[in-house]
Amino acid sequence: MVDDFTLSQAGTGALLLDVAIGGAFDDARQARLLALAANLDGVEGVEDIVPGMNNLMVVFDPLLVDAGEIERRLAQGWAGAVAADEAGREHEIAVVYGGADLQETAAHLGLAVADVVERHSTAVYKVAAIGAMPGFPYLSGLDSTLAMPRRAVPRQGVPKGAVIVGGGQAGIMPITAPSGWHILGHTDFVLFDPHRAAPATLRPGDTVRFTVAGVKP
Repeated sequence: MVDDFTLSQAGTGALLLDVAIGGAFDDARQARLLALAANLDGVEGVEDIVPGMNNLMVVFDPLLVDAGEIERRLAQGWAGAVAADEAGREHEIAVVYGGADLQETAAHLGLAVADVVERHSTAVYKVAAIGAMPGFPYLSGLDSTLAMPRRAVPRQGVPKGAVIVGGGQAGIMPITAPSGWHILGHTDFVLFDPHRAAPATLRPGDTVRFTVAGVKP
């Protein structure tokens, strides 16, 4: 570790900057990381910039730019990174709560179903990163009382639109795919459309608020 970050190679043309401390996610550090990502956009030789959860991968062409130059930009950029004043877009997402895991989650947490719904729907979430699958949002801001270990055996087909929690994060399934996260409800909100100029609806830095469209048994 150098000061408060680590830098590691991810092949011959990529570097990973990890700013997590002790494995815990930090919103303030994520905001700085997103500012750094914006500042690297357009740098000669940089082919892709991928924010993760308190980490940032920079893919570059080693024939156009030296790895040492990217390392320098990342180290100096992180040291001087300041969260942008500009707020992301705001999204309200209607959710019908209920289904596979809501009652089981409430029982595990020692809460009533109504309490789980209220705590999940009144939190204000930030899109920390997009990844894992096209358009999937990693949402920070989950009420800490709703944190749940992921399932020991992932489901093979968690449906598109499933509103889910895993660990200390919330998310929404953009497609039907395997997942070990817990299903609290469903939304018809479209997260990804490959026919749009910007296929992913949500972007890092956006704010998400869930609204209760209904609660099923």
